[in-house]
Amino acid sequence: MASHRRPPGAGHRSRLPHRPYRRGQGSLRRRGERVGAGNPAWLAAARVEPDHAGAVRRLLDAGAAVRGIAHTDEFAYSLAGTNAHYGTPPNPAAPGRLPGGSSSGSASAVAAGQATVGLGTDTGGSIRVPAAYQGCFGIRTTHGVVDRAGLLPLASDFDTVGWLTRSATVLKAVGEVLLPADRPGGTTDLVVVPALLALAETEIAAAVGAWLRARGAATERWPGIDIDDWRRAFQTWQAYQAWQCHGGWLATRLDTLGDDVRRRFEHAATIDAATAASARRAAGDARRTIRDLIGDRVLVLPSASSVAPPAGDRLPAVRDATMRLTCLAGLGGLPAVSLPLRTESGLPTGVCLVAATGRDRDLLDLAVSLA
Repeated sequence: MASHRRPPGAGHRSRLPHRPYRRGQGSLRRRGERVGAGNPAWLAAARVEPDHAGAVRRLLDAGAAVRGIAHTDEFAYSLAGTNAHYGTPPNPAAPGRLPGGSSSGSASAVAAGQATVGLGTDTGGSIRVPAAYQGCFGIRTTHGVVDRAGLLPLASDFDTVGWLTRSATVLKAVGEVLLPADRPGGTTDLVVVPALLALAETEIAAAVGAWLRARGAATERWPGIDIDDWRRAFQTWQAYQAWQCHGGWLATRLDTLGDDVRRRFEHAATIDAATAASARRAAGDARRTIRDLIGDRVLVLPSASSVAPPAGDRLPAVRDATMRLTCLAGLGGLPAVSLPLRTESGLPTGVCLVAATGRDRDLLDLAVSLA
């Protein structure tokens, strides 16, 4: 639904551009609407929400207005941006290629100029990946730092609120509304780990590498870590939580899901408590290690392992490759900001800045200065 910014003096002082998109068919509620989770069967059974999600309420109070309701991947459990029921949102920055998900509709609305802010969630990369694929700015906030009331959960240990914009200044303006004022100490020293850069495809690594060299980033080795072990721990614990959250409803309704999301939930249903407990311990160990390694600096890595692929092209392999990169912030519970770049062939990609917990505002300031 469309609306306009309130005139000066009407209600609270306006501090934000108007026209945000949020995922109403997705996972953040708005009063008077139903949360659809990208699935028609869920939408049909959903109640009309009596109140806004916490993040939506704060943005409205700051002068924003809801411009429209966007679609998401089913239950926000994908990075591709496809939806078997409602179709795939376009990628205005790379026509014919996937938009990235799960905040796909929000990202497409922003990239197309239909909205100023796209509100969504980021569990395993659902803001950072569409930002990279569509040439937007995007932030995954520190786990738990932004009010998650009214958010349809997927994996509560990793779910965070995030948003996408076409400029760093607007990205920061939203943060001034949603983020706490407190800032932990830290530097803006940039550090890159070659082993992480090498996880991306050649053209992505080249674009991010050139960006790093132009800014004098320091190089650092992280010996004795296994990124695939971290990814598996993340995905296993995420899947177990997703089934604990939604399995009661989905157990007799798996046939209502698109093929890719159904396969993930079918796998999630097979994870026993012992396997989940082991994955949870591994995720906790990874969290402590990642936080120690980053310290008070800013880690730089690709936002996604590849450019946006064409629909149906190597999607499981692309997902796993990208999650080797995106799981670091997820496991660490860390804030991450994606800045748009272009590859040598002209396709959009992203460079990701990751810092210690609570340094969201520092990253937004850095994004403005770097942009």
